[in-house]
Amino acid sequence: MKGFRFTQYVPPNDPEKNTFENLLNIFLQLVTMTGGDVAEALSWLTNLDKRYNMTNPNYGIGDFIDDLKSKGYLTEENQKGEFKITGKAEQNIRKNALEEIFGKLKRGKSGQHKTAHSGTGDERGTDRRAFEFGDNLDQIALTDSLRNAQANHGLSGDYLLTEDDLEVIENEVRSQTSTVLMIDISHSMILYGEDRITPAKKVAMALAELIKTRYPKDTLDVIVFGNDAWQIEIKDLPYLQVGPYHTNTVAGLELAMDLLRRRKNPNKQIFMITDGKPTCLKVGIKYYKNAFGIDSKILAETLKLAAQCRKLKIPVTTFMIASDPYLKEFVKEFTKVNNGNAYYSSLKGLGDLIFEDYRRNRTKRF
Repeated sequence: MKGFRFTQYVPPNDPEKNTFENLLNIFLQLVTMTGGDVAEALSWLTNLDKRYNMTNPNYGIGDFIDDLKSKGYLTEENQKGEFKITGKAEQNIRKNALEEIFGKLKRGKSGQHKTAHSGTGDERGTDRRAFEFGDNLDQIALTDSLRNAQANHGLSGDYLLTEDDLEVIENEVRSQTSTVLMIDISHSMILYGEDRITPAKKVAMALAELIKTRYPKDTLDVIVFGNDAWQIEIKDLPYLQVGPYHTNTVAGLELAMDLLRRRKNPNKQIFMITDGKPTCLKVGIKYYKNAFGIDSKILAETLKLAAQCRKLKIPVTTFMIASDPYLKEFVKEFTKVNNGNAYYSSLKGLGDLIFEDYRRNRTKRF
């Protein structure tokens, strides 16, 4: 693929792993960068091996390919007989060292995120309160209740324990959250020899794996937007590629709001990864386009949706992979109207920013 340079790339080599594991890590990275093109990824891997001597006389790239097939990472069982990655490989691509990234949420449906609220929940807490009608018997703090009975009625005569002596242990309520991740796939995401789409894909896959393994009751919807916007499946992320598109931010926000409208819990948010200004708008069946500066017609429609999101209490966090002054002005105005948050991120720190923002919930205290 055009637009990728490896002058600054040094393949990682973990001495604690064998040759196959080291090569597998690099190969899966390359598959992501090539949009799932296994043949191109193997070609790049071969060239990297020639430069960095990653293999040895006893184990070459050919052996590695055989192991990929025997271990279930590659398959040739398709009509064209081409190499394709399997579900096992897709899962390995998604796996990352993830940190706990969710912050304070208001009380919603039962989920896996800690909140500041207590009551009839999923996990025993540390707070105590007086017994109320309807509390479960297994919530009663026996030691504290007996101590209250001794203090209230004394130790002489018949031992007396009344309802007023009972204390219960609060259960911490856990909540669900619904997130839509918007990824810009306009042509500018690979312009000037800089790969901006791969970090965006990695962030989406990391969030998906986190939610699937640690927060299974949560939802993550991923949408892409160019001239139009459409939803993609998590399994399709490694194959995502940039197209010859403009940037229709309005279409992306409309689809994101529609998806969140169907989620029946109060904690909703949108993450938008983009590298430019909105340059496209669909009017009827035609596309209104203007890539030369900030178009007032496109801007007005974009800000209108930002205000609608705010009214619906859906914060939008924008991760702008660019630093042009006029782009900053657009993001600043958009964020002000939405009451969300914005970051001007380098590609290297994009994932950390999104994870940290998700964990702390800095965009808005729900």
